[in-house]
Amino acid sequence: MKLHIENFEHFTLPKLRRHVLALAAFAVCSGSAMAIEPFVVKDIRVEGIQRTEAGTVFSYLPVRVGETFDDAKSTTAIKSLYATGFFKDVQIEVQDGVLIVLLEERPSIAGVDFTGTKEFEKDNLIKALKDIGVGESRIFDKASVDRAEQELKRQYLSRGLYGVQITTTVTPIERNRVNVTFAVDEGEVARIAQINIIGNKAFSDSELREMLALTTPGWFTWYTKADQYSKQKLSGDLETLKSFYQNRGYLEMQVESTQISITPDKKDIYITINLIEGDKYTVSDIKLEGEMFGREQELSSLVLLKSGDTYNAARLTESTKRISERLGNFGYAFANVNANPLLNKEKREVAFTIFVDPGKRVYVRKINLAGNTRTRDEVIRREFRQFESSWYDGEKIKLSRDRVDRLGYFKEVTIETPEVATSTDQVDVNLTVTERPTGNIQLGAGYSQTERLTLSGSIQQANAFGSGDTIGLEVNTSSLYRTIALSHTNPYFTDDGVSKSTELYVRTTRPVIGSVGDYRIQTTGGKLSFGVPFSEVDTVFFGIGFERTVVETFYGSPYRYLKYVADYGTAEKDPTSINYGVGDAITNSFPLTAAWQRDSRDSALVPTVGRYQRANLELSATGSFKYYRATYQAQLFKPIWRSLTLALNGEFDYGHGLGGKPYPLFKNYYAGGIGSVRGYESSTLGTKDPNGDALGGATRLFGNVELQAPFPGSGNDKSLRVFTFFDFGNVFDENQKIRVQDLRAAVGVGLSWISPVGPLKLSFGKPVNAKPEDKKQAFQFNLGGGF
Repeated sequence: MKLHIENFEHFTLPKLRRHVLALAAFAVCSGSAMAIEPFVVKDIRVEGIQRTEAGTVFSYLPVRVGETFDDAKSTTAIKSLYATGFFKDVQIEVQDGVLIVLLEERPSIAGVDFTGTKEFEKDNLIKALKDIGVGESRIFDKASVDRAEQELKRQYLSRGLYGVQITTTVTPIERNRVNVTFAVDEGEVARIAQINIIGNKAFSDSELREMLALTTPGWFTWYTKADQYSKQKLSGDLETLKSFYQNRGYLEMQVESTQISITPDKKDIYITINLIEGDKYTVSDIKLEGEMFGREQELSSLVLLKSGDTYNAARLTESTKRISERLGNFGYAFANVNANPLLNKEKREVAFTIFVDPGKRVYVRKINLAGNTRTRDEVIRREFRQFESSWYDGEKIKLSRDRVDRLGYFKEVTIETPEVATSTDQVDVNLTVTERPTGNIQLGAGYSQTERLTLSGSIQQANAFGSGDTIGLEVNTSSLYRTIALSHTNPYFTDDGVSKSTELYVRTTRPVIGSVGDYRIQTTGGKLSFGVPFSEVDTVFFGIGFERTVVETFYGSPYRYLKYVADYGTAEKDPTSINYGVGDAITNSFPLTAAWQRDSRDSALVPTVGRYQRANLELSATGSFKYYRATYQAQLFKPIWRSLTLALNGEFDYGHGLGGKPYPLFKNYYAGGIGSVRGYESSTLGTKDPNGDALGGATRLFGNVELQAPFPGSGNDKSLRVFTFFDFGNVFDENQKIRVQDLRAAVGVGLSWISPVGPLKLSFGKPVNAKPEDKKQAFQFNLGGGF
């Protein structure tokens, strides 16, 4: 007795039922020829399997040895075995009470390969197809291979390759296996040949095309691929056009239709956009209604549109958003604020009624952290200003996110406030971070014809061991500038946020060894400082230090150093003597420091909005030398258009001697290079000795102006940006008057990248008013911090 159904996989479930019913009907009409007489199973034997375990087959059979087997169980067995997808043929036979299951396995896929693929990486394609069931060691299924081919075509079409041809070959090999090969003829990329805009009267075609992300081929479209059609990009462009019109009064503007056509050779695409501009509207009145808890005047002040203004959708949306956020600061996290228009088409006026529905007041149940695989929870939680079991406060939640971002430990910080499913007045605050390497290997380098390659460096580990502490080691083994410095900062020395910083260092400067102009300065010291937060953005620092400085001069040293050693050291004091000023001078000082810092930037790594200010005073009123030095720095970041950011930085440093003594030479400021004025060699501006070496100065002034934008083709990735810059500045001797004509300036372009080993900045600058004695340096880079 044998029941055999071949190619069972071609039956859908309804067809399967009809097939079984047909067999049953046939058996009834023809007696018992097709029926299986019920019998007690003495044994079960499985034949034909190569890869599948016999136990797997037994698990799908509805009968065991000693049980009765009949037609119903036979049908169930066949259906179950086919449903596994492992077999393409199933037969059941009965011999003397032994149930024999004859199986023919589907072939397995030995390998998947691609030929002709250039647009996509082969490894990525293999991984993607494996996710949809077509991969090495998977069971071969023709339907899955067909789906894979269609998905592959869809991906090529999304890249503008409309002429792609894909041929799939299935090659049988030994041991019931097959190789699957996709031969791809990619064809040429279809480019946007023309974009037509119809129906526009108020604005020109060129003005509207500038708003679009899609464009016709240009200088950089080979990289940005903006000349390749994409349905998603077109949808975004249509929304951009609509916003452009509605922000200029055209409240009823509509995109009536779009037509996309492609040439027969599938190389050129034509896009036609049909607009209905409508009339330009003026706001006649705007009022608020609803529950406002007596804050009508306060909420009304948040409305940006006023009576008599031209209608502006962005300003109206911003107004409702500001009202909603203000209510969120009082715990009303789900406030609904909607503006309903009332049009007067004859007068071309629109009146708005803003309905305010605060909803229920809610509080925060839990604050959940995710993504901090290295940083300890407490390092993040101590930056939060929103607390659990407290009323929801939107402003505090945003401040918490910004404070975490300003730590500089994370590439990305996002925050969400989902409702608690089991409550109507609770939310959770979910903060998700993406860790970044916080070890900072800082390298500075430049190239000039005189000194060739110059290098400097340090190693700093912020967020050491996930603790939030910063440990620094600066080592420079250069024969000209030797440094070893150790530092440690604990930002939460106390639970209320008082920080503690310590530093020990030995710095040696000997700019020209064995030549005319040789001198040596060695400073050994240390300092201890504390930072006290006075507000969410303001911190005041206090510190004390000790420094021992040795200035050593030789024959031919710069005159100002010889005079310094003669006046304050052990050298010959007679200017007519050949030994004048040759010797050393040792000074000890105990500088006191006080500083103030205000930081309201949205990010410490890649700020796009906010301000940063820093003022510092160092005073040495005791010791061999008495002096003071003061610094003020200010930065401003402001979005000015789309993703374009204006970044301004300025710094003024001033030093002066006390007690009738001059300002110490070893405390001089230097300028030039990344961090001050690019386009000039590092630390070469200002007064120079007869050999042309810069001596620095007691006063320094410089400023930087940058226009920053995401790197073309990187989307909204803030970690990779290009910029243009204008720098100016110089250093001046003590009591020297600062004159505009003495400032050096440069312009240029650059690239900044938050790399895995730290912030990297490259610049190519050109001085605009260099003097003959200035040392220029076009290409410069810095791996580490710096504006």
